[in-house]
Amino acid sequence: MNQINYLPLFLLPSLSCHASDNKTAPSPNIILFLVDDMGWQDTSLPFWSDTTHLNRLYDTPNMERLAKQGVLFTQAYACSVSSPTRCSLLTGMNAARHRVTNWTLEKNKSTDDQHTVLEFPKWNVNGISRTGGIAYTTQADPFPALLKENGYHTIHCGKAHFGAIDTPGEDPLHFGFDVNIAGHAAGGLASYYGEDNYGIKKNGENQSLFAIPGLDRYHGTPTFATEALTQEAISALNDAQSLNQPFFLYMSHYAVHIPIQPDPRFYDKYLQKGMVPTEAAYASLVEGMDKSLGDLMDWLESNKQSENTVILFMSDNGGLSAVARGGEAHTHNYPLNSGKGSAYEGGIREPMIVSWPGTTPQNSRCNTPVISEDFYPSILEIAGIDNYKTIQQIDGKSFVPLLSQPQRNSDSRPLFWNFPNNWGPSGPGIGATCSVREGDWKLIYFYETGVMELYNLKTDIGEKNNLVEANPKRVKKMARTLGKSMRGMDAQRPSFKATGSPCPWPDEYLQNN
Repeated sequence: MNQINYLPLFLLPSLSCHASDNKTAPSPNIILFLVDDMGWQDTSLPFWSDTTHLNRLYDTPNMERLAKQGVLFTQAYACSVSSPTRCSLLTGMNAARHRVTNWTLEKNKSTDDQHTVLEFPKWNVNGISRTGGIAYTTQADPFPALLKENGYHTIHCGKAHFGAIDTPGEDPLHFGFDVNIAGHAAGGLASYYGEDNYGIKKNGENQSLFAIPGLDRYHGTPTFATEALTQEAISALNDAQSLNQPFFLYMSHYAVHIPIQPDPRFYDKYLQKGMVPTEAAYASLVEGMDKSLGDLMDWLESNKQSENTVILFMSDNGGLSAVARGGEAHTHNYPLNSGKGSAYEGGIREPMIVSWPGTTPQNSRCNTPVISEDFYPSILEIAGIDNYKTIQQIDGKSFVPLLSQPQRNSDSRPLFWNFPNNWGPSGPGIGATCSVREGDWKLIYFYETGVMELYNLKTDIGEKNNLVEANPKRVKKMARTLGKSMRGMDAQRPSFKATGSPCPWPDEYLQNN
């Protein structure tokens, strides 16, 4: 039997919102297909102007299929690690505002590695919650609850990673999902293998915090975790057919997160391509994810739901490259620099596709930068929910206008990142930083040293040519924009251990140096 949990309606707080009174067409079904740790180039579908050697390594025919019927976003952004992005998705808040700036796991415990120079702030290690009064937690109204309030049947399948163990945020049902399949506090998995019970110990001893719950029916079978989650999602969609409601499926795969274990359905194919075992295993995880996307698209077609279903494809951070991969570190997201955990493009630029039949021009591309908190107002607008109030301030901006007109001129609003933390691994751009992108320009500020780096992404997508010295006026202007925004969002910053003084904001550093 599926592990499907239901939260009684009377336990849910009422949210002030309603669907548009002018809406005449039925609300579309919505699938948000989120991949874990997938890099911008981990696909046969090029998101750059050129097809790279990486694109030629991977086989993702269903990503190609989805892009042919919708809009491919070439400059979509997230945070550099998982929990901040996922909390931004659910709340519409920038990570600087919600303060879940590193990955969460255990209650009241920071996951920051110790640092010799910096003391890291007391960030919201317990994640997000709909209820207040919980230490180190941001209270917010999540968009799935708004969808549910407006008649949607809401399904969560896969990785959650919204809140720490033993807090309300560890359970997707807390956020307005009618159904939760395999979602809990952990941001990874103990094992992809059904033969290993996905990490579940039958005697309960030495149980990994990353063991996947809710997939008991597959224990002892050769069913790979990606496939098990797909089968469960399809089962939940079959159940939803009888409810006479639009559905929202949050299909949130644990793939392609470590451990990099071979998906036996695809592994040999990549070995035969000449890839080293680690990279062949990684590619097999990517193709297994792609098969899941195709299976869901097939289900929509066979159940005559394709024309009334919006599919949004996204990753939660840049591809892993600092550790655990084969080959040279920090090169796996070429032409982008670095990878997961980094302020450089390899850590934050994501593959994104949106298909909305009748709205998105087929096989189109959009070059307008968007960011993870934009999904909140966008999904609600897609659902026709246009009058709602939330506890939190929404930082995201709807990208729905870009879906029908991908090439429209859009304002060059600044995008912001804040990571006042220590992820752990070392590498280019990995460390305590805050950043701003404005137009084609990107400024990165390193808290520990006060070093600033300026890049023109239009001419230097690999961030190889630091233009700080050649553009002092632009640096000063962007540092002022970044500092003002960080203060406006009440963002956190590290302090120096030696003095106890907070690291200066970028504009303060320039003023004093």
